[in-house]
Amino acid sequence: MERETAVVSPAEMKRQAAFIREIRDLPHRPDTYFIVTYGCQMNAHDSEKLAGMLEEMGMRPAPRREEADFVLFNTCCIRDNAERKALGNITWLREVRKSRPQMIIAVCGCMIQEPGMAEKILKQYRFVNLAFGTASIHRFPELMLQTLESGGNTVVVDQEDVIPEGLPVRRMRKEFAYLTIMYGCDNFCSYCIVPYVRGRERSREPEAILREAEALVEGGTKEIMLLGQNVNSYGKGPGGISFAQLLRQLDGMGIPRIRFMTSHPKDLSDELIDVMSASRHILPQFHLPVQSGNNRILEAMNRHYTRERYLDRVARLRQAVPGIGLSTDIIVGFPGETEAEFQDTMSLVREVRYDSAFTFIYSPRVGTRAAKMPEQIPQEVSSRRIEELIALQEALQQETLKRFLGCEEEILVEGLSRRSDTAVSGKGGHGISTTFDGTAEDIGKIVRVRITGIKNNTLTAERMDEKNA
Repeated sequence: MERETAVVSPAEMKRQAAFIREIRDLPHRPDTYFIVTYGCQMNAHDSEKLAGMLEEMGMRPAPRREEADFVLFNTCCIRDNAERKALGNITWLREVRKSRPQMIIAVCGCMIQEPGMAEKILKQYRFVNLAFGTASIHRFPELMLQTLESGGNTVVVDQEDVIPEGLPVRRMRKEFAYLTIMYGCDNFCSYCIVPYVRGRERSREPEAILREAEALVEGGTKEIMLLGQNVNSYGKGPGGISFAQLLRQLDGMGIPRIRFMTSHPKDLSDELIDVMSASRHILPQFHLPVQSGNNRILEAMNRHYTRERYLDRVARLRQAVPGIGLSTDIIVGFPGETEAEFQDTMSLVREVRYDSAFTFIYSPRVGTRAAKMPEQIPQEVSSRRIEELIALQEALQQETLKRFLGCEEEILVEGLSRRSDTAVSGKGGHGISTTFDGTAEDIGKIVRVRITGIKNNTLTAERMDEKNA
């Protein structure tokens, strides 16, 4: 049976706004909140929306979770260790609540949307007051009110693939903003749970995206990151504009800096590459997950491209956008992966020479095809392979980053350095963290620097001048 896809109606959004006002007037509502976020940028942006709703309910953020009246865990389930970590921290908070009986514990996100998890929460985690999945985020005010009024447990897992518009958002940073352009995924990679917990692909109307982008720029945002499980497939369907066409419109608005993620190699079109080449504001960075360098493994993963096609896309990107920064995701230990097939991945990494790579040991997820595949790789073999891959990437990264030495970069300052309050850190156009002398007054500014050194996977620099627009 097909799942319904629709934009949440204005009437429903008004209904949820009424619940927010009702909660704000409750004498026994929580005063403070804390959100714990796991997983990807999509989850981080969902947490900003949840924070926006909580603040409209009259709550303020607490400095630490153990001091909050309401604690919300926004979870991820793409890997088993992320799920176990979340459940462990939720259980720990139950002990904290013994000294703070007014504390309300809630869990949301991908983990709750996972088949069977709602039942597990009801049976094994009865101390959780509220749990809801990714398809229910727009109903959070209604569910929150129900929880506060009943004093019991509220667990909801909706199955509609909806697009919520107009949710309040509490941006974590004024100068940088996430902007979701689409939800869900239709790729069904054999190892991935995302299509089952985030739903099928659905794209926001371009007019809604452009309005949000315009409001962000008017509010002082200097960099926007477009989000989607596969942004390259934005707009598929009758009458939809392509991702490249959307990018061209956004670039024409004069947004100072535009990034996007994540892209699927099978949908990386020449049109998109040409738009990047001609753009004024799209930054020269591309995250292009390869996952494996072997064709048999790529087929088993249901990735719909070959090693040769992937390398062709890399060559085309580098030809069109000289010096472009490339990053990737790689999985080792996929079921049946032989030593020779692993070495194909190693050779691809040597050939591409990524600026950075996110490397993972394959994690079986119940409900995916790969979890049922024979020849699951022993942990000791996967651990040895990941160590080899990381060592190779770190060595290559030191070489690839040398191309920046002596170059000038414009860095959007994100915050103080973790190691010094007389230094600041931010990212240049290629997405690489860069540290240089500065103070808290620099946060949110674009500062021109000259790259002077390499430190592990980051750069160091000296200041030149500032650009505040």
